[in-house]
Amino acid sequence: MSFNYQEHTIAGQDGQTPHGWRVLPLLCLRYHRRMCGRFDQSQTARNYASAIGWLNAVYDSEAAPAHNVPPGTYRPVLHIQDGERRVDDVYWSYQARWAKGKVPVTINARMDKLTNRYWRGLLKSGRALVPAEGWYEWTGEKGHKQPWHIHRKDGAPLFLLALANFGTFTENRAEAGFVLVTDDATGGMLDIHDRRPVVLDAVDAEGWLDPALTSEEALDFARRAALPSDAFEWHQVSTLVNRAGLGGAEVAQPIDQD
Repeated sequence: MSFNYQEHTIAGQDGQTPHGWRVLPLLCLRYHRRMCGRFDQSQTARNYASAIGWLNAVYDSEAAPAHNVPPGTYRPVLHIQDGERRVDDVYWSYQARWAKGKVPVTINARMDKLTNRYWRGLLKSGRALVPAEGWYEWTGEKGHKQPWHIHRKDGAPLFLLALANFGTFTENRAEAGFVLVTDDATGGMLDIHDRRPVVLDAVDAEGWLDPALTSEEALDFARRAALPSDAFEWHQVSTLVNRAGLGGAEVAQPIDQD
């Protein structure tokens, strides 16, 4: 993942922050757009938690629904901590504390790399879910890229596999952040992108979080339970989605493909 970060605040067209977003002088958003650089999380955190039966979860989440979530923002993440089901706002981007200057900040992690030194600690104790309605990809040549909204055919919510550090950070916010887990986009999605997030159905979502599973068992579960490519469909959307400050429903709406 190649990034070119600059410090600034996320703001809307009028210079104001989208409602419910935590805005800080943070490292964000000028990066080479790669796999799943935005997602649509347009329901409330409670709705998503209810979809997997989490009626007694502990909430520490103030993030409002948004149709266009960029890296470098705090978003609701579902996880289990000390036997407690929790929904916490976590920063989307990660860099291990020891890796500053050695490994770039990233927003995704490849499933086939999760057992290496960089990720194995989070795979053991930082498994998480990011609920969403869909995610965005771009096709075409530089300067003329077309964004697409990818979502389930049945309209059900997606539960994206994630890894997160739920601790604290010292100087770099990405030390306490999350990444989305990705895998090969085999079986029909190569015309959009060769990689995609690993997505679970609501009935399987909590299995990824089971603290009784070893890291190897969790990976095996994820591979078996991941939704296949034919569970998804996609449509073209406006290039408005390219603007990080625009989070309204208009960015997710289909446009004519003439």
